[in-house]
Amino acid sequence: QLYYGAPGRMADMLGQILRERAKAGVRVLILYDAFGTVDIPANHRDELREAGIVVEPFRPIRLSTLHLAQNRSHVRGIVIDSKVGWTGGFGIDDKWFGDGRSNGSWRETNVRFEGPAVRQLQAAFAAAWVEATGVMFTGRATIETEPNGTTAGLLYTAPTLGSTAAERFFALSIAGARKTLYVTNSYFAPDRNFIEVLAAAARRGVDVRILTAGRRTDVNVVRLAGRAWYDTLLVAGVRVYEWQPTTLHAKTFVVDGEWFTVGSMNFDNRSMALNDEATLMVLDDTAGQTMDRIFLEDLRHADEITLETFRRRSWLQRLAEWGANLLTRLL
Repeated sequence: QLYYGAPGRMADMLGQILRERAKAGVRVLILYDAFGTVDIPANHRDELREAGIVVEPFRPIRLSTLHLAQNRSHVRGIVIDSKVGWTGGFGIDDKWFGDGRSNGSWRETNVRFEGPAVRQLQAAFAAAWVEATGVMFTGRATIETEPNGTTAGLLYTAPTLGSTAAERFFALSIAGARKTLYVTNSYFAPDRNFIEVLAAAARRGVDVRILTAGRRTDVNVVRLAGRAWYDTLLVAGVRVYEWQPTTLHAKTFVVDGEWFTVGSMNFDNRSMALNDEATLMVLDDTAGQTMDRIFLEDLRHADEITLETFRRRSWLQRLAEWGANLLTRLL
């Protein structure tokens, strides 16, 4: 299940692999978001179908379904033999080749996992599949787990009225931080309530650091909306960094070096209230410390925003940030 795709070397490589697996007798199901993959030519999908692969769109854009147009499936999910799962922020595009720091490649974080959480990712796929096709599938797949394994779960969220699971996840993770809170998020445009929660964490002594997109972002209005809150965050003691080398696209939370998530969920209203999303939640101090190291290494390639420097920005920049922030509920 994928949100974003574009033609190129990666799409060709994936298509070749999937056709080969289908020829070998593997059952292959592909669910693509109709909005996010609009650039992929129809003949690419036809070639997959001719190979025996089942390819279906999620929420096709039609006049009869315009009321659903803003509710996209932003989920990234790959499930192999009901035993191996992948999720994160990846898409099918050549910008995900490379090191994430040069030559236009995007900085991304993804996760491969095994165990019961794979079944949760598979259940998320099944829920979307039945909406898209009217076909419900299930099975008796069993998963062998190693003793003393890592504690993990897959959080799948969908649009709803009132408080959402995504909002509760963000709020509880921030409120639970006692020592450190390291947030990497490419589209950082939270509302006032979440700004206050982040500021409160910093004021109670938590080392709160946020790594978000720099000037090379692909959605500048979101960057401007988030920057409208920098002053409030910096005054509270939150440290804010902007990624410099390339386009940042990763979405991770690390709390106290032991609770972390990797997934598709951005720190904006679209991910929290409008889109279907998936993120792997992990409770493990060894893996958590690895995530801490990745975060701190990334800061070497980012510029820290200081209050003194930030307050010297032009009035035109301030006006642009204010205007973008008014659109926060739509971003």
